[in-house]
Amino acid sequence: MTPQIALPILIPLLSGTLSLLFWRSRSMQRFIAVAGTAGLLLTGLWLLATVQRDGIQVMHMGSWTAPFGISLVADLLGAIMVVLTGIIGLAVALFSLATVGRGHEAYGYFPLMHLLLAGVAGAFLTGDIFNLYVWFEVMLVASFALLILGSEKAQMEGAIKYVTLNLVSSVTFLVAVGLLYGMVGTLNMADIARRLATLEDDGMVDVLAMMFMVAFGIKAAAFPLFFWLPASYHTPPVAVSALFAGLLTKVGVYALYRVFTLIFHHSPGYTHEILLWGAGLTMLSGVLGAAAQFEFRRILSFHIVSQIGYMILGLALFTPLAIIGGVFYIIHHIIVKTNLFLVSGIVHRLRGTYQLASLGGFYRSHPWLAVLFLIPALSLAGMPPLSGFFAKFIVIRAGIEAEAYGVTFIALLVGLLTLYSMIKIWAEVFWKAAPEEELEAVPAVEPRAMWLMSATVAGLALCTLFIGLNAGPIYALAEASAGQLLAPERYIEAVLGSGIEPGTAGEGTP
Repeated sequence: MTPQIALPILIPLLSGTLSLLFWRSRSMQRFIAVAGTAGLLLTGLWLLATVQRDGIQVMHMGSWTAPFGISLVADLLGAIMVVLTGIIGLAVALFSLATVGRGHEAYGYFPLMHLLLAGVAGAFLTGDIFNLYVWFEVMLVASFALLILGSEKAQMEGAIKYVTLNLVSSVTFLVAVGLLYGMVGTLNMADIARRLATLEDDGMVDVLAMMFMVAFGIKAAAFPLFFWLPASYHTPPVAVSALFAGLLTKVGVYALYRVFTLIFHHSPGYTHEILLWGAGLTMLSGVLGAAAQFEFRRILSFHIVSQIGYMILGLALFTPLAIIGGVFYIIHHIIVKTNLFLVSGIVHRLRGTYQLASLGGFYRSHPWLAVLFLIPALSLAGMPPLSGFFAKFIVIRAGIEAEAYGVTFIALLVGLLTLYSMIKIWAEVFWKAAPEEELEAVPAVEPRAMWLMSATVAGLALCTLFIGLNAGPIYALAEASAGQLLAPERYIEAVLGSGIEPGTAGEGTP
């Protein structure tokens, strides 16, 4: 029994509850936002250290042992994702202090932020397939409310596309869970994996694998059902965009990694070939969409799609090096993409627009901001010695070793086109002279607000530099995580114990 597994879920839920209790106190809500997200980060680090030291940690809720009760499970991948959730939560909370107005706070911005973080952490730690669905729905409710906060026309249009596709994903997921339960009689993921391993070849297993692939692929914004993301992520307040960009699609990617390494790993020649095609098309469609855009956040939104392709590629290749690359890429991308959205928020705060044609001159007027943009931008493009270089290098090397030359060429091409997009933003926002009319209309920003925004962006830029300059330890962490993913029996034994015989573990499951 490891009670600290529940803390990354309980702390955001408690923080959200306290925010509601202090509804009329703006200062208390802001204090709780920072304290709650800092607490989430600290408990995430504690959990990661525990998993590294003692192995996979399990907590059976209500002392009902698996598979009869609900289990929380923390392996290295889950613990890493919780730490990243804490980093992004704290960064967005600090940035929100400077950018979220009284109107949005009055509509419940901070309680919704905590609810979203609880849903994300719950998805990373649950060991029950139905509760994974529940946490997905918690995220959907919170994210939809944050997306429409303010009820502007553009927000409502984006929200309709967002919620429609995500509801399709949720229905597909729920139907797949029902069919899977009807087949194996259990909802515990470790027990499902053990029971499926005892079944003879069954076409229904492949059908279920495809249903989960579609459901999680939509959540991850993979090809072809990715268009809800660039249609919606540029519409809410920038702190919300950054939170979404860093975490939401990665929950879908995490679910793909969890399900296709633990449950549906028996016929990788079939399922992973489809994932391979999906990865290549996701990379291409995302980067080509970004190349056609001239609005700061829309470019970044399309690049979320393209970078998801690299993460799926790591899973699709399904070799130890590829899984290492996929985990490394997730770590790198969550930090970098959140930071780029926050940089766009500073630009908007200074000039009042995200349109590249109306921007310019920041290299001369705000050289520090130009440097803070270049670090995550060049990392996203894969320039050494930043984190993105090592992430791309590992995935591409895995592709070459697996002789997947076509998709490896696509990954290299997408890296070049990503660099093109970052250069376009640099040239339009930072290098060219600012339009005269825009220079006259620059709004004043309070020094405290500017300090908060700048410190947050600088902190995430330091994280990117840290990952790049300490790639060896991060690689070792990703390697250990990949080792657990590729040895599902370790997860099964941690949850169910070694004394439960296959075929009897789920008897009597309600």
